[in-house]
Amino acid sequence: MTIKPIVLALSLISGGAILTACQTTQSPNEAVQAKQQQDQKPVVYQVFTRLFGNTHTNNVPWGTKEENGVGKFADFTPKALSEIKAMGVSHMWYTGVLHHALVADYSQYGIGIDDPDVVKGRAGSPYAIKDYYNVNPDLAIDPVNRLGEFEELIKRTHEAGMKVVIDIVPNHVARNYQSLSAPSGVTDFGAQDDTSQVYARNNNFYYVAGQDFKVPTSADYQVLGGMPHDLVDGKFIESPAKWTGNGARAAQPHIHDWYETVKVNYGVRPDGSYDFPTLPAHMAKQDHKAHYVFWQEKDLPDSWYKFRDITLYWLDKGVDGFRYDMAEMVPVEFWSFLNSSIKMKNPDAFILAEVYNPTLYRAYIHQGKMDFLYDKVGFYDSLKLLMQGKGNAQSVIDAHKSVSDIAPHMLHFLENHDEQRIASPEFAGSAEKGKPAMVVSHLISSAPTMLYFGQSVGEDGSEMAGFGKPSRTSIFDYIGVPAHQAWMNNGKFDGGQLTQKQKELRAYYKKLMNLNALPAIIDGDLLELNPMDLEGTQAPTVMAFARATSKQRLVIASNFNAKHTQTVTLTLPEHWQGKVTDLLESHPTMQIKNNQLVITLAPLASVVYELES
Repeated sequence: MTIKPIVLALSLISGGAILTACQTTQSPNEAVQAKQQQDQKPVVYQVFTRLFGNTHTNNVPWGTKEENGVGKFADFTPKALSEIKAMGVSHMWYTGVLHHALVADYSQYGIGIDDPDVVKGRAGSPYAIKDYYNVNPDLAIDPVNRLGEFEELIKRTHEAGMKVVIDIVPNHVARNYQSLSAPSGVTDFGAQDDTSQVYARNNNFYYVAGQDFKVPTSADYQVLGGMPHDLVDGKFIESPAKWTGNGARAAQPHIHDWYETVKVNYGVRPDGSYDFPTLPAHMAKQDHKAHYVFWQEKDLPDSWYKFRDITLYWLDKGVDGFRYDMAEMVPVEFWSFLNSSIKMKNPDAFILAEVYNPTLYRAYIHQGKMDFLYDKVGFYDSLKLLMQGKGNAQSVIDAHKSVSDIAPHMLHFLENHDEQRIASPEFAGSAEKGKPAMVVSHLISSAPTMLYFGQSVGEDGSEMAGFGKPSRTSIFDYIGVPAHQAWMNNGKFDGGQLTQKQKELRAYYKKLMNLNALPAIIDGDLLELNPMDLEGTQAPTVMAFARATSKQRLVIASNFNAKHTQTVTLTLPEHWQGKVTDLLESHPTMQIKNNQLVITLAPLASVVYELES
């Protein structure tokens, strides 16, 4: 779609999509649109569960949990949850809950010891799942009752008024997958595979027939940082070798492959062709009930049923939704099957997927029945460049327009476990630079916003935890998270150890995030505004737009320049006149004159103006 470079462009659809008059006003997913007709637009709080409640501050590289500490389910107290809820949060995404491979001895509980040669870090990757029917024993006070402790956390989260989201990692599992907790009749992944075949339709894995697995080697990497361990010997018994999680087919994967995992087979032959029924084109316009009916009575690969049963198991435990890791590496037909099964059990289930290929977005939404996808490639990437002083505001608008037809499905974020912390030198070097970006990210669309734990207090990810490099808070090792710990204040969750600057930053986030209850943010049309500087040219570091319903009009403007004040003029529709009040930073009340709104923005400042109706 092309929008001419005029001062104002109007949309004809709610939810932040910019559309022309000839386009349909019907949302591509009526269930999502209906879900957003509530008292706030969704805000997802992603928390790395093992790090949240940890009070240890030693931060020894490659340190054990005894040295560096580990958080527990019990650390999410009613007080902690109420403070998170107060940030406008509707959904808690507890990352790293499922039992994954890790370097610790829980053999007294009947849990097999994992080989460090095929574990990343000491605490292990949360995306190398070892048992889909139980949770990480590190997170429990009593490992015997670890599942019960998580069920209590689900209950506390619901009592705090929030929903629970956990990860499902369908593309791969840990090399040492072994479920100790599977319900009666459930067989482990690979237990019934014909390992003599590279591929068989009902095998759960792919095999390097006739070859044994070899641990990858590298001159630049030492397991556990070179620290001694009885099992660190460069060997792991797997015969025959399985394909690695990212699709690497060698018996000895590269050190940069996902060597700690094995790829799951969904009936995709090694040549890429499908060994299962495909969806007719018209199914893209059908709801989840029609998709559910389509898959009944069809003979499907075994892995499809295994993951369906896993997700239904967690729904029965009280989980309200799922975040799917690397969803684009799994065929869209499987998602149609799985998500329709989930929606038949819980029509309100929250389904979020990690997809980075923009050419697949619409297929995974329409055919795959995803509720939401990451809006990373395009929106986040262009916004990051603007924050770094390398991009311009128009590129962000253009990125948003490129997904205008599916904008209500595109979740926005500035941080998550995969991305660099805003305050890290590798990203922006200052948490303050996240303020205008968060205003834009949060308010431009009715799609959910995601907030990562520690983001609102300026966490910088500078700790050298072990596996990987600083700038991202480690997901592989036991570590304390300093700014977050200052807010946590030894379990008081009152910000008692925060600096004044950190307190002000968190207060800013709190005020901003709670604007998600404004009618124009929940369901308003998006109006693109073109900020003009004093010389009459477009201001490249100021981004401005409006959100409006019949009952509320908002004008949002952010200055991404970290050094200079910017004065810009916005031309509004003729009928937009009267008093203007700032809802964010308490700027003085002002008036619109002759449809012109003149705004002076300090460095990194934003305004959210409500116009008198």
